[in-house]
Amino acid sequence: MPVRDRVAEVVESAFEGDYLPRLTEYTSIACLSPAFDPDWARSGAIAEAARLLGGFASGRALPGLAVETVELAGLTPVILLELAATDPSRADSTTLAYGHFDKQPPLGDWRAGLGPFEAVREGDRLYGRGTADDGYALFAILGALEGLAAAGRPHGRVVAIIEGSEESGSPHLDAYLDHLAPRIGSPGLVICLDSGCTTYDRLWVTSSLRGVLVATLRVDVMDEGVHSGHAGGVVPSPFRIARQLLSRLEDERTGEILLPELTSAIPEHRRAEIGEVAAEFGASAAGAFPTLPGVELAPDVATRVEAGTWRAALSIIGQDGLPPGPEGGNVALPWVALKLSVRLPPNCDAAAAGQALERALTEDPPSGATVTVELETPAQGWDSPEPAPWLRRVLEASSLDRFGAPPRSLGLGGSIPFMASLGRRFPAAQFLATGVLGPGSNAHGPNEFLHIPTAKALSCSVADVLAAAP
Repeated sequence: MPVRDRVAEVVESAFEGDYLPRLTEYTSIACLSPAFDPDWARSGAIAEAARLLGGFASGRALPGLAVETVELAGLTPVILLELAATDPSRADSTTLAYGHFDKQPPLGDWRAGLGPFEAVREGDRLYGRGTADDGYALFAILGALEGLAAAGRPHGRVVAIIEGSEESGSPHLDAYLDHLAPRIGSPGLVICLDSGCTTYDRLWVTSSLRGVLVATLRVDVMDEGVHSGHAGGVVPSPFRIARQLLSRLEDERTGEILLPELTSAIPEHRRAEIGEVAAEFGASAAGAFPTLPGVELAPDVATRVEAGTWRAALSIIGQDGLPPGPEGGNVALPWVALKLSVRLPPNCDAAAAGQALERALTEDPPSGATVTVELETPAQGWDSPEPAPWLRRVLEASSLDRFGAPPRSLGLGGSIPFMASLGRRFPAAQFLATGVLGPGSNAHGPNEFLHIPTAKALSCSVADVLAAAP
């Protein structure tokens, strides 16, 4: 059974007493990331969320905690927490913790009784957009620090950054890392709380993250739409041309990405890690998806895990130029635009991949069409360095104590640009990426929820790591 020490008591009391009500309040704020709310500065939701969370943190009775909302011109704010070392021998030892408070849009129909911006608790679950991705992170960090203080367990210096642009690929973060560099210092440990877990019964460590390219492909063939009875078959269809162009990127039969710059080999130690987790956890290792009857997935679990963590994949995530079905008249369309998301292997050069994608789509356009590609800032993937012996030991002990089962590590198919950025800045640092996004939690989709027991246990594990960090 998980250990019930003073840290766990404080975390339990804080979540049930103060944290969850404030997280509920945060859930009601539609603080969409700038990519989904270009007018975010005027709409004020990002600022409102920052005020709410920063104000809550600054009001905690934690001796020595300094909280500041930092805002650079034209950029979403970050909430900065600083706490000096309580162990004098570790005064120069810094741990940097990370989370974010911006959100994805509602994306889809939520089930009856739920909504993206209305928190609903059902047993161990708190539903609502941003509860698990990543509103809980600030509270998990506070719980760890408050638990250590109450238990009298000393720790080194802690700095936490809660940013506001992660769901857009963190385009604002590097400017803040530069601006705050003197206050951050040189962390020996980086803890990221924006990741996931394969099951809720143990501590899961994220060993790698895929990168991502987001681009809008636009094909123009006419200045305006024309009756399809006149132009159909004469003027090339922009949608057909878009299909041809996508075939330069992807084998439409298998989904295999064809551009070598967007692919890479899987390291043998990661392939072995995948095999071990697949053997132990079976189909759950690859994740559960609401697929319809008859939809085929790879029969081998390890192959599915590899596909979701170390292989490139293309998704069409938006479109313009196509009218909604009921409004579609017999018109040959003048243009079409498709928003593409390409997940990249962790060790793939995202900038080079973006250049290759743009070349492949725009060179020698079919039928002489006008083809343009608008690239968003590429997000680099990340492959974790091997953990130091001290970190391995504390993760093993903490998972057993807090969850009741040994820890496991596995790659995650999503992207956290912060990790690659910090890896470049602090190559000697240790890294711990973990989180609460487990089975069914459905970040980015409808019915997102926070698994509350996992959030509490993870907060306790963060406390254990902070107490052990040299």
